[in-house]
Amino acid sequence: MNVAVVLFTSDLRLHDNPVLRSALRDADRVVPLFVRDDAVHRAGFDAPNRLAFLADCLADLDAGLRQRGGRLIVRTGAVAKEVRRLVEETGAGAVHMAAGVSGYAAQREEQLRTALADSGCELRIHDAVVTALAPGRVVPAGKDHFAVFTPYFRRWEAAGVRGTLTAPRTVRLPDGELSSDDLPSRDDVKNISPGLAEGGEQAGRKLVTSWLTGDMGDYADGHDDLAGDATSRLSPHLHFGTVSAAELTTRAREKGGPGGDAFVRQLAWRDFHHQVLAARHDASWSDYRPRQDRWRSDEDEITAWKTGHTGYPVVDAAMRQLAHEGWMHNRGRLLAASFLTKTLYVDWRVGARHFLELLVDGDIANNQLNWQWVAGTGTDTRPNRVLNPVTQAKRYDPRGDYVRRWVPELAEVKGSAVHEPWKVKDTLDYPEPVVDLGEARTRFEKARGLD
Repeated sequence: MNVAVVLFTSDLRLHDNPVLRSALRDADRVVPLFVRDDAVHRAGFDAPNRLAFLADCLADLDAGLRQRGGRLIVRTGAVAKEVRRLVEETGAGAVHMAAGVSGYAAQREEQLRTALADSGCELRIHDAVVTALAPGRVVPAGKDHFAVFTPYFRRWEAAGVRGTLTAPRTVRLPDGELSSDDLPSRDDVKNISPGLAEGGEQAGRKLVTSWLTGDMGDYADGHDDLAGDATSRLSPHLHFGTVSAAELTTRAREKGGPGGDAFVRQLAWRDFHHQVLAARHDASWSDYRPRQDRWRSDEDEITAWKTGHTGYPVVDAAMRQLAHEGWMHNRGRLLAASFLTKTLYVDWRVGARHFLELLVDGDIANNQLNWQWVAGTGTDTRPNRVLNPVTQAKRYDPRGDYVRRWVPELAEVKGSAVHEPWKVKDTLDYPEPVVDLGEARTRFEKARGLD
């Protein structure tokens, strides 16, 4: 009996999963495995919102496997140790897993190779599982990654993505009993955001269908509309791999139109950040392009930003949405990050860490490198651009509906006046701005040597 282990990581799905498909093709029996990783806990990456969403994903994956004759084996501990133990129990000849891009993913792969070295079991790593295009698939001449998006995107578009795979009909476990920990439950996770979305492949695929047949058509014009919320909300599913980036790219291209094209471009941005991190692991916490910043650290201002009490309504609305949903509108992320790093001139790592504590889609590649992009220490070619939160709010929330939704103190302020509450004569239970925008811009430009 030929046995293979499928180590699920960020690919918690049955549809279009090259890892699972390859194992089923090469082996008679397959053991689907997920390891609740001690290292993730020690690193503090198991934030409540992601733990709750993960519990949904694992329950859904297990249900799908059981419908096909298998089930999900859950173990807890060090990944390499638990995989080696399962290999010894089953006599598996191969372990299949998706390639990762972070420094931790590289370390995990090396630990697995070491643990399996004398077992007679092969470790097989599969590309283009987490991303649409594998990092390193397209590179500029003489370099290991693209540092500018536009030339990357041209090559990315020309390269194309792999074909989409169907979900397997049958998954057969090896004979004998295999021990498994209980599946985690969302109900056991404390301090999750009250508006946290449902996880799992079924929920993700329903969202994809709804998106492709509905709002994606308006995406080109509406993706920055804060109140309209015309975004896919698929980022958590892409992060956990309940939805395939390759399949989503293919289906969006088939749908076509300006909305489809704009959405595919965003999927390419995701791949772009993954290929940067794959080549530069230290970009997760070190400046990709140092600017010799001497960041400020005013704890009162940082607390005001985190809690949504800066006195700038659009920033506060975005931060309160994050706290309530574990998710934030893409334009809100940009404005919140710009305000912290450029207006308050606070280290981007402070913001990135706070986002990772709450974001259900908290992905090291996308979170950290987007923060660096906004802060001007990353791949952005306009490092000293400062976004004015009032101007931006009037442009992307012209009627003020987004602000009134998330900042109830301002619910009675009509129209765009809500973006400048300090001009309203009526007494409001809302804080004064923590900083003057003109003074903040001057301070930033001086710090960057632009004065």
